[in-house]
Amino acid sequence: MHAAASNAASAPAAVDTRGAGSSTAFLWRDPVVAASASWLVFLVLASFVLVYFTGHDGTANNLSRTYQPPSAEHWMGTDLLGRDVLTRLLKGAQISMLVGLIGATVSLVIGVTYGAVAAYVGGTVDNVMMRVVDILYSLPRLILVILVITFFDGYAREWVGSFRKFGLDPSAVRLCLLFISLGCIEWLTMARIVRGQVLVLKEAQYVQAARALGQSHAAILWLHILPQLRGLILIYLTLNVPVIILEESFLSFLGMGVQAPMASWGSLISESAKVINPISINWWLVVFPAVFLALTLMSLNFIGDALRDAWDPRSRK
Repeated sequence: MHAAASNAASAPAAVDTRGAGSSTAFLWRDPVVAASASWLVFLVLASFVLVYFTGHDGTANNLSRTYQPPSAEHWMGTDLLGRDVLTRLLKGAQISMLVGLIGATVSLVIGVTYGAVAAYVGGTVDNVMMRVVDILYSLPRLILVILVITFFDGYAREWVGSFRKFGLDPSAVRLCLLFISLGCIEWLTMARIVRGQVLVLKEAQYVQAARALGQSHAAILWLHILPQLRGLILIYLTLNVPVIILEESFLSFLGMGVQAPMASWGSLISESAKVINPISINWWLVVFPAVFLALTLMSLNFIGDALRDAWDPRSRK
């Protein structure tokens, strides 16, 4: 009892999202946030719409036009197989953003559920569950992802290959493993944050009233407590997306991420690093993917920080 009371007292106060609409409207006046949002909107439109109007498919080889610098026909040049870099870059954006969004969603579902249950049940269950989180925090997470991919990749490809006649593509196996493995290592922070908020909210008067009315624990948790955390959850979901995109890019750079014929920004940078040398500096192969990756990561972080400042007064200077 004493430990639970101490934890509740030291837990951060719940984020108050009342009036968040006006705060959110105000933050869009920030030129950095507006520029970040504009970049992300442009990237989504270009990746899912404009990519089909470039005049190139990004996969067809044209060995007579290898290593062409940026020109009117190929705005960002061509690669070692004569493929249009702009088209591959936009299609790679589809994969990178998809991995980031789905991976962050997986981490959100696991983290919110785990943290909420631990805090609401409390006692020994809470202590055991959070010690598990502490142990997982001490492990090198990217190494765990590499081990998971290495161990399950062969089995998953064999299983999917047996269903190929139903349209399942074995080349998508690595992508699905990335969704699951990256999402399953990035939920720890979300679990801790949600736990701290639930420790406070479960003692609120409206929660006590719901208990007195005989509502089930599940109903109280999912209908009365978690809806109060929607702003906080959105903030950390926004901040988690760039983390997962960066990790996927790093894994793809190492050859453990997205596999051909698919491409992501990380795999494009990896391919370019193999062919750049002091004699033939094909700068466009690495500069454009790196710039797109950097701009996207910074934009997502700027927006996430702005949302946190708008909805969490404790984070303001």
